Amino acid sequence: MQEAIIIHDIVKVSAALAVSFFLGIAIAPFWTNFLYAKQMWKKTSGKISITGEPATVFSELHKNKAIGTPRMGGVIIWGSVLLTIFVTWAWSIFFPTAATVKLNFLSQNQTWLPLFTLIAASLTGLVDDLLQIWGGVGSYKAGGLSLAKRLLIVTAIGLIGAWWFYFKLEVSTIFVPFLGNIDIGVLFIPFFILVMIGLFSGGVIDGIDGLSGGVMATIFAAYAGIAFLQNQIDLAAFCAAIVGGTMAFLWFNIPPARFYMTETGILGLTATLAVVAFLTDAVVPLLIIAFPLVITTLSDVIQVSSKKLRGGKKVFLVAPLHHHFEAIGWPAYKVTMRYWIFSIICAVLGMVITVLGKILV
Repeated sequence: MQEAIIIHDIVKVSAALAVSFFLGIAIAPFWTNFLYAKQMWKKTSGKISITGEPATVFSELHKNKAIGTPRMGGVIIWGSVLLTIFVTWAWSIFFPTAATVKLNFLSQNQTWLPLFTLIAASLTGLVDDLLQIWGGVGSYKAGGLSLAKRLLIVTAIGLIGAWWFYFKLEVSTIFVPFLGNIDIGVLFIPFFILVMIGLFSGGVIDGIDGLSGGVMATIFAAYAGIAFLQNQIDLAAFCAAIVGGTMAFLWFNIPPARFYMTETGILGLTATLAVVAFLTDAVVPLLIIAFPLVITTLSDVIQVSSKKLRGGKKVFLVAPLHHHFEAIGWPAYKVTMRYWIFSIICAVLGMVITVLGKILV
């Protein structure tokens, strides 16, 4: 009996991944045609650094690359996830059998909050992308929503998530592998928000064809595995659906990219990742599992701090880190594939530490 349950759970998670992938592959040509027909790309090349100065080295490395290649490819990711959830839910409602009910992974205690987060953050990113494409509309200039506005929205989403965990789920502890749960009381709320903002900053990894897609798919695959081992099967299926959708996006984002993920994809993924990390009680291992995001963000922080404290001197030729590797002569595909390899190692190591840390506590 137990073996049958495990097999059903494996099928549920695997089906979520496969359905999401094939739905993503199916909708991609239609979305691509729309993006190209409407010329949904930035009309000028170049980039402004986080300090507000022109990113001259980056602009030289990626000269004219943003022109002619549409943004908003991330719609493929969250669109395929939403379609997968709808299909499996509708199937279980209108054709209820033991099998169809089992495949439905929409549940209040495991997937409502990450689903809300994915939708809210992705739509925020979509607005930012549209404003970047339609630069000059109203009071907005090319560049989309300001960093302050995006931070405010991410903070608001984080506050809703923190409220849900602290007041609805009565969670106030953080699990530290090999040590156990540490109760931080009401500080859980600002901690939750800080984690979400920290992951939001990791969105800077979206800068080379195929890079962010491969890294994020690996991270969510690790959390699907953790959730599965903890018998959070609906959450595992949700993470697997994100992996499937991201892989469908990656199919078209591998060089030469048909479209870029941009904010509607990366903002939705990073915000949702924060919620998933808390739901699996694996926030501390996030530092390892998502280490490629951590070091990429740190490279930006180090660069900005160095320029401010050392009279304009830089540590990297250009930040974030993946663009530094490009600047020293690595081809973009080499940077991407080495990031992928590093991501897999970090994900496996983080999973092992999470599982052993809970067993041996």
